[in-house]
Formats: sequence, C-alpha cells, structure tokens
Amino acid sequence: MRISIGADHNGLEFKRMLKDHLTASGHECVDVGPDTADSVDYPDFAFAAAEMVSRGEVAMGILICGSGIGMSMAANKVVGVRAALCLTPEAAALTRQHNDANVLTLAGWQSDKDDVLEIVDNFVNTEFEGGRHERRVKKIEAYEQRKVDC
Repeated sequence: MRISIGADHNGLEFKRMLKDHLTASGHECVDVGPDTADSVDYPDFAFAAAEMVSRGEVAMGILICGSGIGMSMAANKVVGVRAALCLTPEAAALTRQHNDANVLTLAGWQSDKDDVLEIVDNFVNTEFEGGRHERRVKKIEAYEQRKVDC
C-alpha cells in the first residue's frame, strides 16, 4: 500500500521509525517532511499528506505532531479526508471499521514506541466494515460536498 507520512518537529523521530516499520512490512511511504528537527508549522505537512489522500495518490496518510490534535484539525480541512487521532490500538481499528478513516494522526508526546507501532498496524491492516457505517460516512461526504459548493 502507498502511504503518505508527515510530521512536525515533535513527531520527527516517530515518523522515521514508522517509515522504516511500514517499508519493512511491504508498504511504500511517501515522506512529505520534514527532514530536520528544526521548528516547523504542522499545517504545511498535514495539508501535503492529506492532499495526496484526497487526490488518490496514496491509499492513506499518517501524521505525527506533539498532541496529534493540530495535525488532525488541519488534515480534516482537506476535502475527502477523514483524519482520526488515535491514542490506542483499539481506536485505530474502530476508526477504520466504523468511520473509514483515511488519515491517522498520532501524539508524539503521549505515545510510546510499542503502542505507536500497534496503532499504525491496526490502522493500516483494518478494513472498513461498510453496512450501517457506510450510510453514516456517506452523510459526512454529502455534507462536505454541500459546504464546498457554497
């Protein structure tokens, strides 16, 4: 699977670790940056990764900042993106199963290495269940289109 991945300076180390982990698992990571630990603005990287998802260039995205909240807020401004901040492996599986989330955001300050790896694996390897959940996701998509067309 092709996955966009980005971070801010607070998520840089997790981004590097996750790239290695995902690549070793057979995925292709498209790194939107940053490459250094210098202070950066998280929206720049959230928009870059999320736009790749929106355009269909990648199947999903992963974003990491200190709290995960800023990345989630920025990514969710991109049409077609359903970004979810997940702090547990269970949340990562559920947001894929029930919400068809296509961007995962992570909290670098609140997570440890083992949890992050399990969260990412659950997100990447869990399928959307559809059914009653599909109706709800379609309502989100319809509302989003209406707001864009205003």
